[in-house]
Amino acid sequence: MNKQELISAMAGKADMNKDQAGAALEAFIDSVTDALKSGEEVRLLGFGNFVVTRREARMGRNPQTGAATEIAAANVARFKVGKGLKDKINS
Repeated sequence: MNKQELISAMAGKADMNKDQAGAALEAFIDSVTDALKSGEEVRLLGFGNFVVTRREARMGRNPQTGAATEIAAANVARFKVGKGLKDKINS
């Protein structure tokens, strides 16, 4: 499912038009992004958690040349699936 398909599905389930659903999705994405950027965790009970973890610098290898290269440290966003979502997927 891509973004436009998600917006259409949201509009149908929430009884709103696609513009309103698109605005709601953008607001959700912006809110989660801002929270993660400030170091907060976003917890959606029954769905999952968005968290930021630190990935340390490490040595990698260029697959074309085989040359060693350093990969810089970075903050990365992760999603941990909640029990409710896991149960729904596996039932």
